[in-house]
Amino acid sequence: MANQSPAPDLLAAAILAIETQTFPQELHNWLARSCRFDNITILAFFENQEPEVFLTHASEGRVFERIGSHYVNGAYLLDPFYGLFRKGTRDGLYRLADVAPDQFQRNEYYKSYYERTTLVDELAFYCSPSPGVGVTVCIGRDATTASKFSSRDIASARHIAPVVNALVRKNWRKLCSANDRSPESTVESLRDRLSAEKDISLSARQSEIALLILQGHSSISIGLTLGISPQTVKVIRKQLYKKCQISSQGELYYLIAPFLSQFR
Repeated sequence: MANQSPAPDLLAAAILAIETQTFPQELHNWLARSCRFDNITILAFFENQEPEVFLTHASEGRVFERIGSHYVNGAYLLDPFYGLFRKGTRDGLYRLADVAPDQFQRNEYYKSYYERTTLVDELAFYCSPSPGVGVTVCIGRDATTASKFSSRDIASARHIAPVVNALVRKNWRKLCSANDRSPESTVESLRDRLSAEKDISLSARQSEIALLILQGHSSISIGLTLGISPQTVKVIRKQLYKKCQISSQGELYYLIAPFLSQFR
């Protein structure tokens, strides 16, 4: 990306723009001179409401084609980067391939949403600027170059990560959720909706495992996450499928996907 200003001037501009409407764009301008990427997303996750998108930029139109209609309306619940927020992950730089569930590329979220974005690699500068809020500055590679980040690219991003996250913390330190709904409500919401609209009565554990399956976790990964044996997971998964009258992960996805936008 051509720019006549040296990177220190762009960093200074980002600092001066803190707590103004131009901050996301100024941050983007500096990052574009500091790292090589095809697209960028800056957004905030909350415990009790849909994400707030502050900036998107991509040459490839498919990357953000459905961010408003699908991602923000519920698909974000299956995003591995949202998982960073839910787990209370510490500030840092994270690569999607390193934080995604072990069967991420085999799940329906990947097949029906993520793959269509043409994204091939993502790095997220992540921090939590205030309680109940997580902000990701996510840079990606897509069909524009169809190349993944190199070790050198990742090292460069990791080098500036403390600065990026410090800027984000300073700019969005007053950001907060709009209401006080409990962060544990996703599982309960799923149970309530399936019961009311599909006459399917799931236990809390079955609902919890259903969401982990949709995120792309295998039985082994779910067991490690919940502290139970993989065999127990398989038994509960079999019970779950029987109650839902389905036989595959794909059917589970299309059963639950319409309710995702209501889990906030």
